[in-house]
Amino acid sequence: MARPGRPAMPKPDLHPLVDSFLEMLTTERGAAMNTRHAYWRDLADVSLYLRNEKNVEIDKANTDQLKAYLKDLSDKTHNKGTNNSKIAVRTVARRLSALRQFYRFVVSEGVREDDPTSTIESPKQTRTLPKTLSEDEVTQLIKTAGIPGTGESIRLVCLLEMLYATGLRVSELVGLPLSSIGEDNQFLMVTGKAGRDRMVPLTDAAQDAIQNYLNIRKQFIGGENPDNQQQWLFPSRTSISGHLTRQRFAQLLKDLARAAEVEESRVSPHILRHAFATHLLSRGADLRSVQKMLGHADIATTQIYTHMVGEDLKNTVDEKHPLSKKAAGK
Repeated sequence: MARPGRPAMPKPDLHPLVDSFLEMLTTERGAAMNTRHAYWRDLADVSLYLRNEKNVEIDKANTDQLKAYLKDLSDKTHNKGTNNSKIAVRTVARRLSALRQFYRFVVSEGVREDDPTSTIESPKQTRTLPKTLSEDEVTQLIKTAGIPGTGESIRLVCLLEMLYATGLRVSELVGLPLSSIGEDNQFLMVTGKAGRDRMVPLTDAAQDAIQNYLNIRKQFIGGENPDNQQQWLFPSRTSISGHLTRQRFAQLLKDLARAAEVEESRVSPHILRHAFATHLLSRGADLRSVQKMLGHADIATTQIYTHMVGEDLKNTVDEKHPLSKKAAGK
């Protein structure tokens, strides 16, 4: 299904090797369905270009043909707007990464001896720090969410408190089974990427919000297939999966941001995940502990948040220190 605002991609009959590669991602690497869909989109886009522009299938493509595709992709992304250089670089880098993974698989299967991506250099990416929210802004969002006092409001407060207390990925949060809640709501059992399980503790506020929500959870069960909804912590009458969708939660947050007078572009499930990590580290939490709670396989991924904390401290010194030029100029 295409994202809102994005036209649906044609569904070509991809080369059987692409199907085999996607199957390998799921069965051998334990890739989540969202990851598999992302690889499908990337490889489908390449396949369509190669067929239409170069008259060649993806399994037979050479280095020059792939370079031509990446250049075309970069040009198209640049032309969509005036400030898309970073987006273009990230898009090309991601697409090249998918191609590398695919051709390594092709070589490992003995289908071809050479990897046509081996001499293609990745575009240089500048480090961009993730967006985040201040502690006061998170508090304002939670406070505003609770004002109506309705069932929808109680559920939204629960979602916010859980996300801010755990740093879960949005797909992990909305897809939590009811059985993931530990004894007395003190912790969560979460299955993350590649099927890795982790236990995440819950704050007192999150525990209270969960209990308040569980008291009214039944009102979200009903419709044509209630049996499909019973297993989920956040059931939904309208979604095919039986649970609240990522898209619906994201929209609820946008509506909440407007009500709380917080900039909409700075409020999303992933930004709340960033806020969780940044605020923990700024208060002295151990990096390894934050890594485990976020479910990062590599601590290098978690280290980005140390840069964010460093920037916050630098800005505080610049603004508040009596010897700072900025402070002196006020």
